[in-house]
Amino acid sequence: MTKDLDDLAAVEARLRAILEPYRGRLEEGTIYGVPMLRRPGARAHDWFAGVQMADGYVKFNFLPMHGHPELLDAVSPALRKCKAGASVFRVTELDEALFAEVEALLARGFDVYMRGG
Repeated sequence: MTKDLDDLAAVEARLRAILEPYRGRLEEGTIYGVPMLRRPGARAHDWFAGVQMADGYVKFNFLPMHGHPELLDAVSPALRKCKAGASVFRVTELDEALFAEVEALLARGFDVYMRGG
């Protein structure tokens, strides 16, 4: 494994750790083969968040920001720069300040998601 892949594996592990507190309240599911956490009994496209290794980066999928862009109002320019789609962040390096923001974003988004939003 090259250093780059080692670095990405560390990013992937850190993002998965951020999701860990939600595992007891959500169930595992997949969408297009990608593991996601979702409300118990939710439909396939009704997911909360998931992590996926990609080519050269790690995808952090977070659906609540798609329907509730106001969740991003308080995020830094650094985290906004990682946003790569309506519900995706691309992360390439360990950055604890960025991960702290992701944790706060998930906490805000979890409440919205659990209310059905």
